Amino acid sequence: MRLRLYHHGDGARVAYRETGTGPGLALLHSLGLSHREFEPIVEQLSTRFRVVLPDLPLHGDSEDRPRHPYSPDWLADVIAGFCAETLGPRPLVAGHDLGAELLLRAIARGRLEPRRLVLMPNRLHRAEQGHRATRALWRGATTAAALPVLDRVLARSAAIVFRPALGEKLSVQRNPAARDLVRHAFMDVGGNGNRARSWAKFVRRWPTEPQRQLLDLYPRIDAPTLLLWADQDAGHPLESAREALDLLPDGQLRTLADTGFLIAYDDSVGLARELISFCG
Repeated sequence: MRLRLYHHGDGARVAYRETGTGPGLALLHSLGLSHREFEPIVEQLSTRFRVVLPDLPLHGDSEDRPRHPYSPDWLADVIAGFCAETLGPRPLVAGHDLGAELLLRAIARGRLEPRRLVLMPNRLHRAEQGHRATRALWRGATTAAALPVLDRVLARSAAIVFRPALGEKLSVQRNPAARDLVRHAFMDVGGNGNRARSWAKFVRRWPTEPQRQLLDLYPRIDAPTLLLWADQDAGHPLESAREALDLLPDGQLRTLADTGFLIAYDDSVGLARELISFCG
């Protein structure tokens, strides 16, 4: 895969990989991980699409300098600008967890008009229901990182807390390859004070309450929308997807059996098949 950089108008950098030929399809990963979350399906997709895999800001090789606001609207604008430059004005986009939330926010702000939209498990309009303890620990640690001296200490602590074994726990199939996913996501965190302070900004601004305004957005999404859900992800229950489906003008819901949070590691064949069928 080729590594490239997108430079936003304010200088923020988004690192991304791309491979394959055909229509561009961007896959936006979940909170705390990186573009490698979708590695298991890249080979299958690249025979039909130019697969574009960004590292979201604060993740992987992308922007983490503390001079940016890292507010929800800023992040959505960066992602919208990235999609416009790399995929064109009516892109094919898919997102999981944080990636999906940023796509919805960019659409709500009128910055993104996808040709087709795939939403993988995310909280949608509800509050977080699973992984609460892990995310509460992460929020507490990153908030404290705004304090002098603590930033580097807590950055090292994050690499200790989020050990590779967490990857297997997030996979219903206990896929051992998920260990490398988590290892890669946190390999450069230890001692990175800049990233710790930037994460502190993000945590203070990112809403944790239910996003009920999305109930008004769903009927206004004019792109065909696929809700592609895991059947065993406790943090993102199927009920919320069904509620959104009822409000989408052109929506469909598909579930993958025996899959959890790391849906690409639990059923790479099924996930790739659904993406190709819907976007191809």
